Amino acid sequence: MRVGMLAPIAWRVPPRHYGPWERVVSLLTEGLVARGVDVTLFATADSVTAARLAAVCPHPYEEDPAIDAKVWEHLHVAAAFERAEEFDVLHNHYDFVPLSYSRLVDTPVVTTIHGFSSDRILPAYERYDDRVAYVAISDADRRPELTYAATVHHGIDLSELTFSPHSPRADGPLVVLGRIHPDKGVAEAITAAGRAGRPLVIAGIVQDRDYFDTCVAPSIDGERVRYVGPVGPEERNRLLGSAAALLHLIDFAEPFGLSMVEALACGTPVIARGLGSVPEIVTSGETGFVVDGVDGAVEAIGRIDEIDRRSCRERAERHFSVDRMVEDYLAVYAQLTEAR
Repeated sequence: MRVGMLAPIAWRVPPRHYGPWERVVSLLTEGLVARGVDVTLFATADSVTAARLAAVCPHPYEEDPAIDAKVWEHLHVAAAFERAEEFDVLHNHYDFVPLSYSRLVDTPVVTTIHGFSSDRILPAYERYDDRVAYVAISDADRRPELTYAATVHHGIDLSELTFSPHSPRADGPLVVLGRIHPDKGVAEAITAAGRAGRPLVIAGIVQDRDYFDTCVAPSIDGERVRYVGPVGPEERNRLLGSAAALLHLIDFAEPFGLSMVEALACGTPVIARGLGSVPEIVTSGETGFVVDGVDGAVEAIGRIDEIDRRSCRERAERHFSVDRMVEDYLAVYAQLTEAR
């Protein structure tokens, strides 16, 4: 099996800190290579992989202001499709732009839809519905207008996340992990933690500076509320493992939340608002609590000790491992190549 893996170029593969799509691409690529699959990874030139690296873009455009995203995006996508005949499958993780190349090649194209930024991009997916095999990352993110080859939940490298079997002390910190944006409910988490009398640690990139300055920064005092910035794998492991719970009070139908799965892998319960993929990840009352909003979150914080941390880890192992994700994608590839 020869696979051409088309990654985004917003961040390096794997990302240094933030970059959920790139992180999934890295885990899938390395997992496939470990299975003996011949993978060529199309990513930025500073990416790190055991696969063959094919790069035209020198650096991620989110890290290098000299990189014009639109120019390098098209050069990057074209480089993959110009080599399409070398592969049994082209696997696109670059949203809708590569779809417009799909009828120009004979190679089967798989597109993992990492979410819809808005309904305005849906016509592009509809236009190529009969040509490209779409994979949803959660059942909640499926659109009735489209045909899907499968739903494949993201997997994580469980070896990077240490199971912490013992609950932190009674006043242990709560954690928010992810981009700081109104969609992610950081201000709501600050309110919930404050009402529950628990310290809160916030980690992630600032995606909306006005929101951070207005709704988050005024509450940061270095004690009850701390902001530690973006965190890499080792820091993320320590942060989640020492947390009493992850607060994930999102305000949108999130396609998939990697931070929730990472928390579960550390044995850390998740308290999340029940939108989008949340009920597919969190089993309320067993691995955390699915709540409606701040009031529900405050009540759930008071019930953290009811959750068996080992149950959290076991759910991550059963449903969200890299091995399971790799197996699911190999099944999709086999389905496409056998149908040719």
